[in-house]
Amino acid sequence: MRVAVGSTNPTKILAVREVMEELYGEVEVFGVEVESGVSHQPVGIEETLEGAINRAKRALEKGKADLGVGIEAGIYPVPRSLTGYFDIQFCAVVDGEGWLTIGHGPGFEYPPYVIERIKEGVEAGVAMDELVGESGLKRKIGAIGFLTHGMLPRKDLNKLAVLMAMVPRMNEGLYM
Repeated sequence: MRVAVGSTNPTKILAVREVMEELYGEVEVFGVEVESGVSHQPVGIEETLEGAINRAKRALEKGKADLGVGIEAGIYPVPRSLTGYFDIQFCAVVDGEGWLTIGHGPGFEYPPYVIERIKEGVEAGVAMDELVGESGLKRKIGAIGFLTHGMLPRKDLNKLAVLMAMVPRMNEGLYM
């Protein structure tokens, strides 16, 4: 089985690889550079989900794969939260028949500085790098890895979203 991930971010590719290997055994998982079709920093559930779906469909086509996987992170409004927003990762999985399944991981709040920079048009990853004085955090442990003091690296956050998107595929008889 060939699985194309609509990103070259190693945290996303490794997350997909770990889930797919557990479910299917030996699989070929690889990243392909695709456009999300949404802003670099999605805001709102609809835009974030659209980015994940676009990435999955484009990865499937460009990678000539059996499955295309798209993972997109974005923020969405949450009343009563400290900053007014949560970050969430959506995952979309599509196959050659057009069957689309989606899932998402846990949400968390960025520090207020990051939310303010996002409102100014800056991507969350860039704002986090500015805040902590580290470059390329999103391709390593991610903001969540930093904020949880290493307890939940970005790969594992992505992995949860991938697994949730695979639930209907793991239980086809219940969903078809």
